[in-house]
Formats: sequence, structure tokens, C-alpha cells
Amino acid sequence: MQITINGNRMEAKEGQTVLQAALASGVYIPHLCYHEKVGAAGKCRACVVEIEGMRGLQTSCSVMVKEGMVVKSQTETALQAQRLVIDLMLSTGKHDCLACEQNGHCELQDAAYFLGIERPSILYADIDRELDTTSEFVHVDRNKCISCGRCVAACNGTVVNQVIDFGMRGHSTEIVFNTNKKMGDSTCVQCGECSQICPVGALIDKNSIGKGRIWELDKVSSVCPYCGVGCKLELFVDRKTNKIVKIEGAEDGPTNDGMLCIKGRYGYDFVGHPDRLKTPLIKENGQFREATWDEAIDLVVSKFSAVKEKYGPDSIMALSSAKVTNEENYTFQKLIRTGFQTNNVDHCARL
Repeated sequence: MQITINGNRMEAKEGQTVLQAALASGVYIPHLCYHEKVGAAGKCRACVVEIEGMRGLQTSCSVMVKEGMVVKSQTETALQAQRLVIDLMLSTGKHDCLACEQNGHCELQDAAYFLGIERPSILYADIDRELDTTSEFVHVDRNKCISCGRCVAACNGTVVNQVIDFGMRGHSTEIVFNTNKKMGDSTCVQCGECSQICPVGALIDKNSIGKGRIWELDKVSSVCPYCGVGCKLELFVDRKTNKIVKIEGAEDGPTNDGMLCIKGRYGYDFVGHPDRLKTPLIKENGQFREATWDEAIDLVVSKFSAVKEKYGPDSIMALSSAKVTNEENYTFQKLIRTGFQTNNVDHCARL
């Protein structure tokens, strides 16, 4: 269908909201509580627009597009309302952009920049909320939380771990874990979905703190090396040190839709670990020595051949790995069945 946004005709699809159609066409409308995975929330009111034929301002994240719809997101009325919402969010809590790890990767910062807000016009007598550093991988700073509810929706409806919710009331409202426990004492499995979906700096990855700003890092697409699901990753790499600073799930990943488990998101320290093997090792007289690949493979062939000749092919058993591709697993079992002539082949997922 055809709709008009800010005087420009553009295409939209059946079932899209106004916000989704705008973003798909490259039109930015400030939004904070909306995320594609958690759906329309309509809570923050930052995405309000004027729509011909509809009274008052409408939340673009909840209104469905219709043929011929005319939307205006940059009228003075809409912009004043958007500015008020963002101004109020900046006026409560501690949004220290210069020191925040999310600087350059923060949606509240993006909205303030778009709307020309340099500093909040109101200052509340804020509650000084205690930092929660008890979990292994997620740093919790409720002073930066804007109560958008994205982490709550993601934890309960996307990854379905059902750990995060809102607690308390009024100005004291904050995210809580289980029955208001510390995150490290809760039933959180540290999947990190909350830190990825948080639009501000309230929930961030501990591993990446102080290791580089987002604009200093290269984003590289990859695939998780752990299990056979094949989750798509976005690696944030510091080229100066040649180290991975953080990992996020790729939102367009066909098997994971941006979600990751604790290993996929945080288990990457092995990549640059000083103990990681870089060459084959052969043990002689109780000590390992470095060897060439040809030397190592010849040794393995001679040892297996000797065992097979002396005890028969069924004296050998092979275990394959979930960390390699389906094609490699197929080739491996074919090697064992045809080359080693035994059916004693299994897979590590059964251990």
C-alpha cells in the first residue's frame, strides 16, 4: 500500500505499524519502548505523530498503517510532545553521556540529538539507586533506567526466563529480579538478552566496560562456535589490540533472532587466551614438544593403524563435536565407517 509520511509517498505493508513503515523507509521517529522483538508497547510516548483523520497525537508504534494514510511526525505539535517526553526522561536519573559505556550506542542519546536537546530543563530530586554488580556478566545501573519495559518484555516473552519485572510504585518504580533479589542471587541464566535490548546504559555487559567506545570498534559478522544451532553473531573488535570487546546476537540471525545463550554471548575469552594451542604438540619422555602438522598426522595414523591391526576395527571408538558444521560431522562419520571400518561413532551432545 501507499502512505505519506512528512509529505513523502512511500510503500508500506499490511500488518505494519506506522513506526515500522517509517523505519523501513529510512524515516526516523524517536522511540524507546518499542523493539521489533517485543512489539508495540505505547508506554514511553516518544514516537507520537499526527495522522490525518485521527484526533490528537497517536503513538506510531501502535497504530496500523492503512492505504492512503497521511502521517506527520515533524509538525511543531508532534515535536513539542516528543521533546517533552525525552526531556522528562533526561531529567530523572543520571545520564552522564561522556562517561557512559553506551555513549554512541544509546537510543535516548540519539533521540535527544535528533530533537536538539542539549540538557534537561527540569531537575528532579532523584532517588540514588545502588548499583548491582553481583552477576557474573551484566552490570545493573538503575540510575540510568528509563522504565521503558523492553528488558521485562524480552525476559518474559522472548527468551522466557521470567526473571525481570517492575517493582515498587510511582517515582520509586524500578526493574527487579525475581522477588527483588540481587541479579547475582536471582534465577537469571545470564543470557544477556536484557543488556542487548536495553536502549540506554542501565544494563550493560561487564566484560566490555572500559575497553572501547562503539565507534572505535569494527563490527564483524560471524557464527557462534559452540553448539550446532548456528546462531549469528556480531563481534565488536578492537583492531588496535586485535581483541573481541563484546558480542551481540545478530537481530537478522535466521536461527537465533538476536538471542544468545551465556556461552555464545560471553564465552569468547578463549579466542585470545595465552594458553590456546597454536601448533600440534607431541609428547616425548613425558614432555610436550612442538611439531609440524605432517609429523603429527603421521604419528596419529601409525598409532591407529597399529591398534586396528592388533585388536580389530571395533577396538576404536570416535566422538564427534557439536562445534563443527554438519558437513564436517558427516565427513567424520564417513571416515570412521569406511576408513576405520567401525560403527563406533557418537556425538558429544549425548554426553
